[in-house]
Formats: sequence, C-alpha cells, structure tokens
Amino acid sequence: MRKTYFQLLEEIKNFFRRSHSTKATLGVSGGLDSAVALKLCCDALQSKNVSALIMPENGLTSERNINDALDFCKKMRVRHFVVDITLLLNAFNRMSWKQSKIALMNTKARIRGCLLYNYADSNESLVVGTANKSELLLGYGIKYGDLAADVFILGDLLRSDVVELAKFMEIPEEIIKKKPTPELTVGQTAEDDLGAPYKRLDSLLKRYLSNDKLNRKDNLIKKTLQKIEKNKHKLETVPIIELK
Repeated sequence: MRKTYFQLLEEIKNFFRRSHSTKATLGVSGGLDSAVALKLCCDALQSKNVSALIMPENGLTSERNINDALDFCKKMRVRHFVVDITLLLNAFNRMSWKQSKIALMNTKARIRGCLLYNYADSNESLVVGTANKSELLLGYGIKYGDLAADVFILGDLLRSDVVELAKFMEIPEEIIKKKPTPELTVGQTAEDDLGAPYKRLDSLLKRYLSNDKLNRKDNLIKKTLQKIEKNKHKLETVPIIELK
C-alpha cells in the first residue's frame, strides 16, 4: 500500500494544481472512507487547507460516530464544524405531497451535499467525495448527495483496498473495524443494502473488471451485474436529447 499511498498524494496534488485550487472540503462521518480521505487531503495539501463538516441527524446519527468524527478532525488539526441537518430536514415535512421513505433518505444526503458546496463556495474550496470504487460501480450513492463532488480521491480503490490503505496510514483501529453505514435510517448497514459482505462483492467486482466469465445464473452475480448496469447513469453527465 506504500506505493498506492504516495501515488494518491501525487495525484491529489496534481488535481488541485490543475484546478487552480489549494483548499479541500469534505464531509466526515466517523466512518472509514471519510477518515482515509481526510488524512490523504491533509497529507497532500496540509491540514491548514482542509475543512471538514460533520453533519449528524438528531436521534439517528450515533454518538459514537459523532465523537469519532470530532476526535479524528482534531487529530488531523483541520478546521471543522458540526452542522445538525434535522431542522433543514424538517422543512420537507411541510410539502404538499406524500413523500416516500426512499425520497426522505435521499434528501438527507442531498442536504449534506448542499451544505458542503455552500461551505466550499464560501471559502474558494473544492468538495472532495469519499466514495470508493465498490460503491461507485454498484451505484451505492445518491445523485446530488454523497455523489456530489469535484473529485473522488478513493474512486479507484475497492472497499477492501481502502481498508488495507487505512491500516498502512494508521487510521484508528476502532474506525477500521466499524460496519460501514450511511446512517440514513435506523439500523442501516451498507452490506445489508448491498446484499453481501464487501469482501465477497470486491472479489466479484475484480473478476468483472478483468472481464472474467461470470456465472450469470448465480443469484449474487446476477443481482450485482444488474446493479452495475442500472446505476451507470449516476456517474455520467446529464444526457442531452439531441435533435437530428
């Protein structure tokens, strides 16, 4: 992972240089991906140029995640803010139409994305996305929510690779061992949503990326390939209906 780490630092520096920017803003949840992304930004750009927003929802976000996020931001010596999204979310309770559970869950992620860009725009900063390659391939993210970013610095690393990188970077063990969750609803975990542990999914994704022959009759393989195909649009620019 040493080579990967230093390559990432160089590519992050190059991206910000090309973008004529020196400042990074990212959301920190207390989870692994955001911790790794935060430390990479600090190592590449210096802590003084990195800001973090911790955006809990009252009654849902665990105290442990809030405290882990705070502790890690302090350890990295970055400017950070805690912004409770509950009041902003409550405004959607006044809508004239009935909202589905999935719509409300997605709205939470989009509120967070909006806050990140509000802060970034106010401070001439770029928003760093924390999604990994597994999530991006499987479409495990929300358009204009956690997929709203100027760059995904972990976007070429599968989740299992992020874990190994975290160990190399000496991310706290308690963060590495956490079950990944977007915390958009009670008891939610990423692996439950995806239907399998990340290790198993990453093994499948490696075979997919290598163009290996896959048994499409296998239920997990079938569902995973369907997810990939169904969610490709999330990483594409908005299509234009062309007149011919």
